Amino acid sequence: MENAAVASETSKRGRVLEAATAEGVPSKSSGSVVERSARNAREQQDQGSGDDSFDDDDTVPDEEPTLRPKRRRGAGYGAAGVGREDLNLMEVVKSDGKLIHVAVKQWVERYEKNAISAMGELLMMLFEACGAKYELDADSLDETDVDDVVLALVELARNGEVEDLYNSKLKELRNFKENLSSFWDNLVLECQNGPLYDKILFEKCIDYIIALSCTPPRVYRQVASLVGLQLVTSFIAIAKTLGTQRETTQRQLNAEKKKRNDGPRVELLNKRLSAAHENINVLEEMMRKIFTGLFMHRYRDVDPSVRMSCIKALGVWIVSYPSLFLQDLYLKYLGWTLNDKSAVVRKTSVLALQNLYEIDDNVPSLSLFTERFCNRMIELADDIDVSVAVSAIGLLKQLLRHQLLTDDELGPLYDLLIDEPPLIRRAIGELVYDHLIAQKVSGAQSASRGEDDESSEVHLGRMLQILREFPTDPILSAYVIDDVWDDMKAMKDWKCIVSILLDENPMIDLNDVDATNLVRLLYASAKKAVGEKIVPTTDNRKPYSNKAQKEALENNRREITSAIMKSYPHLLQKYIADKAKVSPLVEIVVLLKLELYTLKRQEQNFRTILELIFDAFFKHGEKDALRSCIKAITFCSSESQADLQDFAQNKLKELENELVTKLKIAMKEVAMGADEYSLLVNLKRLYEVQLTKYVASDGLFEDLTNTLSGLSDTGDEVMAFLLLNMYLQVAWCLDSIDGENPNDASVLAVLSKRNTLFQHLERFLNSLSDVKGKGRNLLASRVCVILAEMWCLFKRSKYVSTKLENLGHSPNYATLQKFWKLCERQLNVSDETEDEDANEEYIEETNRDTIVIAAAKLVAGGTVSKDYLGPEIISHFVMHGPSVTEIIKHLITVLKKNVNDDLYPMFLEALKRAYQRHLVNFPSNDDESSTSKSLADCRELAVRLSGTFIGAARNKHRVQVLKIVNDGISFAYIDAPKQLSFLEAAILPFVSKLVTTDIVDILKDVEKRIENVNTDIDPSGWRPYYIFVDHLREKCAKNEGLQVLFA
Repeated sequence: MENAAVASETSKRGRVLEAATAEGVPSKSSGSVVERSARNAREQQDQGSGDDSFDDDDTVPDEEPTLRPKRRRGAGYGAAGVGREDLNLMEVVKSDGKLIHVAVKQWVERYEKNAISAMGELLMMLFEACGAKYELDADSLDETDVDDVVLALVELARNGEVEDLYNSKLKELRNFKENLSSFWDNLVLECQNGPLYDKILFEKCIDYIIALSCTPPRVYRQVASLVGLQLVTSFIAIAKTLGTQRETTQRQLNAEKKKRNDGPRVELLNKRLSAAHENINVLEEMMRKIFTGLFMHRYRDVDPSVRMSCIKALGVWIVSYPSLFLQDLYLKYLGWTLNDKSAVVRKTSVLALQNLYEIDDNVPSLSLFTERFCNRMIELADDIDVSVAVSAIGLLKQLLRHQLLTDDELGPLYDLLIDEPPLIRRAIGELVYDHLIAQKVSGAQSASRGEDDESSEVHLGRMLQILREFPTDPILSAYVIDDVWDDMKAMKDWKCIVSILLDENPMIDLNDVDATNLVRLLYASAKKAVGEKIVPTTDNRKPYSNKAQKEALENNRREITSAIMKSYPHLLQKYIADKAKVSPLVEIVVLLKLELYTLKRQEQNFRTILELIFDAFFKHGEKDALRSCIKAITFCSSESQADLQDFAQNKLKELENELVTKLKIAMKEVAMGADEYSLLVNLKRLYEVQLTKYVASDGLFEDLTNTLSGLSDTGDEVMAFLLLNMYLQVAWCLDSIDGENPNDASVLAVLSKRNTLFQHLERFLNSLSDVKGKGRNLLASRVCVILAEMWCLFKRSKYVSTKLENLGHSPNYATLQKFWKLCERQLNVSDETEDEDANEEYIEETNRDTIVIAAAKLVAGGTVSKDYLGPEIISHFVMHGPSVTEIIKHLITVLKKNVNDDLYPMFLEALKRAYQRHLVNFPSNDDESSTSKSLADCRELAVRLSGTFIGAARNKHRVQVLKIVNDGISFAYIDAPKQLSFLEAAILPFVSKLVTTDIVDILKDVEKRIENVNTDIDPSGWRPYYIFVDHLREKCAKNEGLQVLFA
């Protein structure tokens, strides 16, 4: 297809060249090269040199200086080291490139002596750069047809006689592309005072370059495109120099005319002006010829790198030479390639447009282009390729700066503020800051803005307007803050933020929503300043910081502490009762440099802060507020210094004592029939404290046990938190035992508490198994998780042959079965039947993921026998969404490392369990969709499990796969044809992993099993058998055909 496309372009090129000839631009040379070269030289002498430079005054020097090419590094070395020996052009290009300028200078000298021979040498160098060895007859160069030569070159490529230097990975050719471009650039510069305008040398070169660019061999098109695009770029550089000279000459001519001088000076200036104009026309004509003959075909080449080079070059041309290229005739190609299938081409087009819009003077000429392609530019902000999307967002910033986009068009972009790739979020954050917060625009409006408009208060006010869109979701607010933080300095103006929160700043009148958002902003900004993450991320690794970065973060911590040290207590006092604000406000303590309270004599403020946090802990019962208070006080008790540390530790102990007192009072009140709200709140508080540290209190575990035993008609949440606190008491007591020298009394106490908790958990296990309901049961989820954690905590193998051997425990088979059935019931609860009234505070601790993780830990850690629980868990591999799937996939990976070949019988058992669930649904369920889903789940499970045997694993585990297939066939024939659908659903994916000889044996086995069976009695029941057999036969026939083909 590539050859056909390029062949078509070759014919188009022929028509283009014919048209060019008709216009007076020859496609192949006519007449003697020497004659035309001499004739053009004489014409230039008559007209005067068009490349002379003039000063910016009104006088013309008597002797006109000739414009000389800039001396380049290596020229002196070339003259001294090379001597009289001429350099081979191709060898210079293939080398390190230091002698390119010398080689070009020598070639121009040869051209001036013998134009035909030098031109043949240059063209053969071009062919050799394409990788082809082709000898041109210099004597007949004028009569040689370009197309005949190119067809011969194509034939060389077809015969494999071409060396691809362009794409070579050889070390000595690593600079080949750069050197080739440099060679042609130097050639244009060296020829600017002579052969460049003779309409012979470069016309002939351009004919061959265009012809090569339209050929099937990709390397020809790549090299020709590189050279052709570089020629236009070099022509532009010369044309710009000539344009400057033309303007200078015109200015000098106007000065002479004002003096009314009609002497030889005016005539000379007129000749030079005319010569400069004609030379510019010659260059522009060659630019148009290359654009028409090369660019218009290659910008849609099948090779993305060629397309990218074309678009990159066009972007440079338009910016550097707008007088010719800044028009819709050329701009449209940038717009069309915004839809290119290659991401690198789309990105190149976007970057080229960024450079265009960056120049204010270009914008009026881009109005029609902007109107036509604006929607596509906006769409690219959500491109599938992240780098393209980020570049497109940068382009949209330019459009906004010129006020070329409306707010309605920007609306969908703001959704990207919470997009997953951080690079896109950062780019959108910059756009939001520039457009909505800093309100950067080009032109007079930007210049007329005053100092006040740039104040922190104004920027914070605009930020609050944005955050009003997310009043109830702190996560979304954190995303927006994270995206804008790097650009918005007002977020680091801690004193300004605090003064606004304390109503000390009259510029901003806060309502409750704004105050909540500003508190979140203060906390999130402070976290960012000290190097902590404020949004969820898939990369949980701690970011590396060098010494300078660590010092910067420490300085930020000091600045925050110094800025809010005195006002922080007032903030806490004002918002202590507001549950939406108290959590982020309290956690700010963790970000402070506490030693400054001692150094700056602010001990009283520190004590006031701790007192207020202490009060907040007992004023609130929500998870976030409680967790923040405990975190803050614990941090203060460990990080503060001297007397302040003692005060913090005493305050933490005081909190524990008061909490235990309140809890015991609440338990007594509930036992007497009072409302259980106070008990629930204090159980939550105790749970949050125990997640951090051990709360040692005489009789606390017994009180919790008695309350749990005495509650018969109470909410599941209360019983769940009673069990949680009992579990944490057991875990902390076990942790406090010295394993080397255990105290007998401590061991007996732990043993007693362990047995008591197991009794209660098993009681709930039995009672909850009989509970009927469609929704997820909070207590059942808690029981499953706690029971699994207890079995892991007291795993028998952990304590064997130790002084704590009596603490080992292993569940019996019946208890394990009940445990899994309860887990399975919770897993099977659909999202649609979730209890809407359930407390979502701790939902992440009772969802499917938590239950599967708890069960998987038992198998992965060897806490219970994998023979039962392993297949049961794996049978749910594809049933409950991607998160559960990933957990079970990780379990299989762990089991592969630990149990080796014992894993594969588990695969077959898992398939049997999944299939048996289908059989249970099949006769009793009238819902065909549910039945088909259960069979589809079984089939998908088989596909995923068989997918673990890929690559080398197919040969390594061939015996295990064959055993799975054979045992699965035996299972399918039990009570045939009832279970024959197991063949199609569960065994077929594994058959595809076997070699042909094994498949032939399996085919013989399954056919032998029905030799004396009349399958016509139940055709539908035996249909899965025939489907299975047909698949085996097809597989055998396909493999035999391949063997014959490659024999």
